[in-house]
Amino acid sequence: MQILKEVVDLDTVTGKMRCYIYRPNREGAFPAIIFYSEIFQQTSPISRSAAMMASHGLVVIVPEIFHELNPMGTVLAYDDEGKDKGNDDKLCKPLIDHDSDTVALIDFIQSATYCSGKAGAMGVCIGGHLAYRAALNPNIKAAFCLYATDIHSNTLTAEASQQSLARMSDIKGEIHFVWGKQDPHVPKEGRLAIYQKCLETGINYHWIEVNAVHAFMRDEGDRFDGALAIQMYQQAVALFQRVLS
Repeated sequence: MQILKEVVDLDTVTGKMRCYIYRPNREGAFPAIIFYSEIFQQTSPISRSAAMMASHGLVVIVPEIFHELNPMGTVLAYDDEGKDKGNDDKLCKPLIDHDSDTVALIDFIQSATYCSGKAGAMGVCIGGHLAYRAALNPNIKAAFCLYATDIHSNTLTAEASQQSLARMSDIKGEIHFVWGKQDPHVPKEGRLAIYQKCLETGINYHWIEVNAVHAFMRDEGDRFDGALAIQMYQQAVALFQRVLS
């Protein structure tokens, strides 16, 4: 279906957060997903991914994940300067600030007339981690996490008890993990640590490992695997349509 695009600035505990909304161009109230970006924020590939998901009957909200640290509208380039800035932002922002952002996003989803009130989360790279992190909130009923970084390593800013891996048992919805076997950012040992925690906690999870490098969903640059990307979009849409409809 055709979609509309708009911008909404939400109040959060740590300041205004710009969000990019992609939603069906028709009457009705639709399930919503929070789409968390890479460290580069809303780049063209992220925008195209959001549009792809929205065209399947979902309201897709892309927040500026580092809104406290950059002027509104900041998009970092896929180069060394952008990577260094994004990685610095990632380490500077505490996980609890991402949690409060999620609360603001859920409040919006539950009040917007074009949203049904049912919410999920999806993300790539650090955004995969943030989709996982969002699933700690019981209002997030499903999460689709693509090559989620830093869960296994406990390297983001938080007390030990608040690290994402330690809190896995708080996830009450359904969560899908997708990993690239050739991804150096989440090596085999890291994936194994997360998998063992899934078994230990007994959460409702789905596990996918594919032969791919990091950022294989990004349709810009030489890492892109279009065939795998199509499969992942189909699986994500199937998850959200089943759980959130």
